[in-house]
Amino acid sequence: MPTAKKLNCTLRSFIERQKLFFVATAARDGRVNLSPKGMDTLHIVDDNRIIWLNLSGSGNETAAHLLETPRMTLMFCAFEGDAMILRAYGSAKALHPRDTDWSEYRGYFPDLAGSRQIFDLEIDLVQTSCGTGVPVMRFEKSRAEDELEPYYRDMGTEGVEDYWRRKNTQSIDGKPTGIFADDV
Repeated sequence: MPTAKKLNCTLRSFIERQKLFFVATAARDGRVNLSPKGMDTLHIVDDNRIIWLNLSGSGNETAAHLLETPRMTLMFCAFEGDAMILRAYGSAKALHPRDTDWSEYRGYFPDLAGSRQIFDLEIDLVQTSCGTGVPVMRFEKSRAEDELEPYYRDMGTEGVEDYWRRKNTQSIDGKPTGIFADDV
């Protein structure tokens, strides 16, 4: 499997064409989390850094895990065209709307209701593999644009924050997520 310390033009182009990516994190103990992500929520800052906007959801495992250990892996699979899998390994941190850097990084993404965190991945290794085991599938549409984003938009800011308090302050293993400043 070819490895590199950073992205290059070919790998950046591959990532930018993908409609879906996966994020994996793990705390020191407890469950490993693997989540699919989509929409226009990923931005390549440079060959060593990727940021992605995390929208609200039923859990908040990634944020909880990063409070214990900064390890993160992003994986991209070619579902159309030439087969390839790309994994970007590194250390990540979470930025919240209360953080001073939030406004700067938020500008890289469309205005999406329920925006919860921006994760900032500093890449230390990039690995590619053939990906011939990944099926060929055609992209039809994003469910998030018709279902997820309007759901949080209809809640309004206060409703989203109430949702976070009910569902996003702890991981499934009972670890704090830091979504509110007093939770850390």
